[in-house]
Amino acid sequence: MVLRRLSSSAAVLALAVSVSPTAAASPAPPRPPAVDRSSVQQDADALRDAGVTGVSVRLETPRGTVTARSGVGGPVSGRPVPEDGHLRLGSVTKMFVATVVLQLVEEKRLTLDRTVEELLPGVVTGAGNDGRAITLRDLLRHTSGLYDYTADVFPEHSAAAYYARRWHVYRPAQLVAMAVRHEPAFPPGTDWEYSNTNYVLAGMVVEKVTGRSWEQEVRDRVLRPLGLRHTDVPGTRPFLPQPHAANHQQFTPDGPMVDTTIPYRPFDLGADGAMTGTARDLNRFLTGLVRGRLLEPAAFAAMRTTVPMPRDRDHPAGTRSGLGLFFTPLSCGGGYLGHGGSGFGYLVRAAITTDGRRSVTVSTHSRPGDPRTADRQEDILRRLVDRALCRPA
Repeated sequence: MVLRRLSSSAAVLALAVSVSPTAAASPAPPRPPAVDRSSVQQDADALRDAGVTGVSVRLETPRGTVTARSGVGGPVSGRPVPEDGHLRLGSVTKMFVATVVLQLVEEKRLTLDRTVEELLPGVVTGAGNDGRAITLRDLLRHTSGLYDYTADVFPEHSAAAYYARRWHVYRPAQLVAMAVRHEPAFPPGTDWEYSNTNYVLAGMVVEKVTGRSWEQEVRDRVLRPLGLRHTDVPGTRPFLPQPHAANHQQFTPDGPMVDTTIPYRPFDLGADGAMTGTARDLNRFLTGLVRGRLLEPAAFAAMRTTVPMPRDRDHPAGTRSGLGLFFTPLSCGGGYLGHGGSGFGYLVRAAITTDGRRSVTVSTHSRPGDPRTADRQEDILRRLVDRALCRPA
């Protein structure tokens, strides 16, 4: 049952129309052998041994909850990683924003085929960018071709740049203006490329349609109905609630670990990545989403309608892009839905099997400057998620 009063419509059934979509497969995977709780701990320890300062895992299964922590909550304090500590969610925020947009579609206040120019006149134009050709669907699934503004607000990858600009605040319109000074990567709807600019625009659309900020809409439509009391959109408040681990970034391969627990505001304030929360709340959100507590079936089907995306180091082979979430195959059959988030000094992965029975959130609290080390940690993290969801505890 959906937690809000929604108006259904036959129009919602057409939400999944796109250039070349394929609905994410959802057959129940074959039942694999059970695994003892030590397996989750071993995988967390493997991340620690690969150089991550602190790791936390929370796995929810029909048989109960499994947690694991490894390393320390900060190399200076040496304290353990807190259990269910507060996290920066980064791009996991996009799942919440996409959910709100689809609720507005259900209410007939939006359609996924509306163009950016219709919704935000004059905002996307110049350098070959044309808001008349970009739909809301393109924004949510990253097929707009728009340049990712984040490269412009952090052009020099260094600790000095982080310290110099971490307090600077840009308005959403300023970030979009930066992005549209660059030529698009491809004509809208013809290819896929991840761009945070898409969700800055999605947040602007929510505000234009509702007359309220995207933050307030997320609180009222998602956080309160699901009882996610430890998830928030902190705005310009820089400090995480206690307890939390410290995040550390190595900006160069041979450089020191820099405490980056305070966010980099130029790209940590918007609808593309501003939220904070806990692993318990994230798993609850995913479960509520998959089990129909936030969206009606037609809208959730649209969210899960995917397009191919190029293989890269950030996504496992076979991953496909939906509206605000990704579908990734599991080694044991079937697949999972979810999203990752990252920023200076942290990574978060939140995932749930397509049947809604098992969910996992993994957080790491340091990032290396050496690309090979980063790739090795990424491989271990992918294996951890796959094993956790394939082998119920």
